[in-house]
Amino acid sequence: SFYTRRCITEDLSWSLVTVPPLTDLCLQHIAHNFEKNPILNYLLPEHQKKVVDRLSTSLPLTVTANIVSHEDYWKRCCMERWQVCDVSNYGDSWKRMFFERHLENILKFFIPNTTDPEQVLELIPLCKGYVRKLEINQFLPPLRVDQKEESNDLSDTEDAELDEVYTHHYDLRDLLIALPNLEELHLTYGVKSCGMNFEWSLFNFTELDCTYLATAVKLCRNLKVFKLTQSKVDDDKIKLLARNLQNHPCLLELDLSHNLIRDHGAQALGKLISHSKLETLNLCNNQICHLGAQALAQGLTESSTLTSLNLRLNFVEDKGGEAIGRALLTNTSLKSLHLGSNNLSEPTAAVFSQVLAQNTTLTSISFSCNHLGLDGGKQLLEGLANNKTLTELDLRHAEVEQETDFLIHEIVWANREAVRMASLQQPTTEPL
Repeated sequence: SFYTRRCITEDLSWSLVTVPPLTDLCLQHIAHNFEKNPILNYLLPEHQKKVVDRLSTSLPLTVTANIVSHEDYWKRCCMERWQVCDVSNYGDSWKRMFFERHLENILKFFIPNTTDPEQVLELIPLCKGYVRKLEINQFLPPLRVDQKEESNDLSDTEDAELDEVYTHHYDLRDLLIALPNLEELHLTYGVKSCGMNFEWSLFNFTELDCTYLATAVKLCRNLKVFKLTQSKVDDDKIKLLARNLQNHPCLLELDLSHNLIRDHGAQALGKLISHSKLETLNLCNNQICHLGAQALAQGLTESSTLTSLNLRLNFVEDKGGEAIGRALLTNTSLKSLHLGSNNLSEPTAAVFSQVLAQNTTLTSISFSCNHLGLDGGKQLLEGLANNKTLTELDLRHAEVEQETDFLIHEIVWANREAVRMASLQQPTTEPL
């Protein structure tokens, strides 16, 4: 009897309740056989939760995707797979986060002519209900076999042609057209962390890539935000994209920053501004000169929707700056304008003095890193005398006199405070 008692005290799992309730045994069996027989929807809600809590995160997506909707399960899937999981970036949905990031990972490491396209296509029926945003910050080109030996035997022109053939990327058409809820698309055609294997051909957004992408985006009817950055997008490619985006029913934001867009490309975008519902256009760090700026200004005179235009780090100079200023004498939609680092000087400030005196829509302007000079600063100060709407004017490194800068800052600050006080005084309760 001593031996028996010792065994019992050492068995910590031993309990007087030797047999669990039959319900628990059934639920345990359902969870264990879920892959073969996923009968979740036939159970009561409290029983469903008990089954889902027991499910393995390694179950095939073909089983779980359209059957398991419990957020706790998808939270476990995300937390086990990724170290950083900020669900607020995904509309507070763990399931959406899982499928968006899972699809992004497949696309980022997809190698044309090597990876089986079915990897992406078979995922579409599983994820199409949950994917709203895709951020793909790299696209891999096809593998090149014996490229060193080949390049020795070829002339420069033939080599360039080969590059075009060898560096086309994954064709997004089938995927994007099959995602009915897709609202945001962020793309960068390049390779991250290529290290010692760096080649310019790894960063080649080809004509074929552009043709496929233009078709896909045109047919992506619910797309609201499209970002194509750091991809060496030039005039010819942007003309094709802009043509396909004209009269798009939903597109509100277009980000083409850090590319190679010049005047002809900007002319196409000027036309797009007046033939779309676009609200935000970011052209930061391109190669747009005064002709391109004049075309964008023409678009502004015809647009009633654009609220934000970013031309930072271009070459618009005074001819371009003045044209944009003159457009703002009639435009009543633009709220934010960034003209930083564009080699602007006093003539642009003179036109904007008039803009500040007349325009009642603009709330934010940046002239940072230009050469407005003492006279330019004084002109802006004169224009601001009766302005009540501008709440932000960036004149850092614009060569404006310190005292003028201080007086401008006081006016802008007073406007900002007036807006803040007005927002506080608005009634918070709706009238009965």
